[in-house]
Amino acid sequence: MKAAVHTKYNKNNIELEIREVAVPTINENEVLVKVTAAGVNPLDNMISRGEVKIIVPYTLPQVAGNEVVGIIEQKGSNVANFEIGDRVFSRLPLDKIGAFAEYVAINQDAIAKVPDYLTDEEAAAVPLTALTIMQALELMGAESGKTIFVSGGTGGVGGMAIPVAKAKGLTVITNGSLENKERVEKLGVDQFIDYKTTDYTKVLKDVDYVLDTLGGAETEKQMTIMKSGGKLVSLRAMPNGNFAKRMNLAWWKQFVLGLAGRKFDKMANKYGVSYDFIFVESNGKQLQEVADIFTKLEIKPSVDTVFDFKDVNKALDKVANGRSRGKTVLSFK
Repeated sequence: MKAAVHTKYNKNNIELEIREVAVPTINENEVLVKVTAAGVNPLDNMISRGEVKIIVPYTLPQVAGNEVVGIIEQKGSNVANFEIGDRVFSRLPLDKIGAFAEYVAINQDAIAKVPDYLTDEEAAAVPLTALTIMQALELMGAESGKTIFVSGGTGGVGGMAIPVAKAKGLTVITNGSLENKERVEKLGVDQFIDYKTTDYTKVLKDVDYVLDTLGGAETEKQMTIMKSGGKLVSLRAMPNGNFAKRMNLAWWKQFVLGLAGRKFDKMANKYGVSYDFIFVESNGKQLQEVADIFTKLEIKPSVDTVFDFKDVNKALDKVANGRSRGKTVLSFK
């Protein structure tokens, strides 16, 4: 089969090599999926640049790609809830990625059935982002009836965070450009703030939870709107010691990340809130819950550009350098 292989770490020029490799063999707990589409994410570029080596030290060469959609062609003897011919999607397990290939073997615990109303390309936009939201809310211990601020909620993350948070019973506030107001209101947002005319720190206070999608100086700004004891989870700032412990990293990695993230721990302490960083993991059960929420509301993820698999490097370049109004996807059809 053809696969896009990551052969060396390179901070600047990211080039995957399309090679012929063996079709993976499956064990009793896995399914073999014929890939129809794969999501392309900033994470794929981060892996190629060597930026996540401390979290997941991949052995090169490595088939790239974290997010996949396809049809089950084989199943192991212990696979109970899926059948050959099922259309499934997955955020692949951290230690067994490989979505940029014609076939991939996936543990049954990492897959869910794709909602019928989604195309393969739309479905490829869901797993990684949706699971990020689910796991962030879990990390917050988010409770129904409380308030969450999703920063920059008009992007791809917000498009999933808002309906999932609403389904969990939260009051949702976001900010963004006015041209996107109607779209996010349809997703159920309770309060929309036009970032060009209004500074959210002047109008918000006593927020229970914050999902930080922006990082940089915005992380501290968001802490100022929270009530004492509030919880902020960042997708963009810096891993810290708590993150390293949750990921069961080696002691020296916990030490290094503890030092790296100390700035944010001190910042959170200053405002009387908690700070966590998240690196999304595979979870088929959570992904199925998302699929059920999406089916009920018929949410359509936004897809920006679909590239043929052979143009994988162009897709990675777009994610790294281009402005997007939705997901970049590879098609294997």
